[in-house]
Amino acid sequence: MTIVIAYDGSDDAKAAIEFAGRMFPGEHAVVLTVWERLAMTSARASAGLMVTIDQAGAEDEAIGQAMSELAMQGAELAREAGLDATPRCDVDSVAVWSTIVDVAEELDASLIVTGTRGLGGVRSLLLGSTSDRVLHHAHRPVLVVPGPRKDG
Repeated sequence: MTIVIAYDGSDDAKAAIEFAGRMFPGEHAVVLTVWERLAMTSARASAGLMVTIDQAGAEDEAIGQAMSELAMQGAELAREAGLDATPRCDVDSVAVWSTIVDVAEELDASLIVTGTRGLGGVRSLLLGSTSDRVLHHAHRPVLVVPGPRKDG
C-alpha cells in the first residue's frame, strides 16, 4: 500500500499525518509538498513589484529548496507517527490539487490523505479548497482529516 499525504506545514496537514500514522502503521507513505511558482509571480505582480528574470529564477530556486526541506520535515513527522515515509516535492503545473491527484496516479497510490485546510494563498481561495478539489477529482480513495480544534 502506498499512501500520498499532502503536506504544507499547516496544523491540519500535521493532523493528517498523525491520523494516517495511527490508522496505517508501518505502511509506505509519500509526503508530498507542492509549491506554486505561478502564485509567487502573481503575488509579486499584484503588489507592483517587478523582478528581473535572473532574480525570479534565484527566488524560485530558494523557494524550491525551502519546500524540499518542508517535505523532509513532513516525512520525519510521518516516520515519528509510525509510517515508512519518504519526502517528495513538486512544483504545481496547474493547481496544487491537480498535482496531488497526478502524483497519486503516477504512484498508483491506494489512498490520498489531506487536511481540511492548508496554508494556500489567494489562488486557493479563488479556486476553492484544495482538499475539496482532490476529493472530487481523484480516482482513488481520499481521506480528509480535520485539523485540531481551536477552542477558545
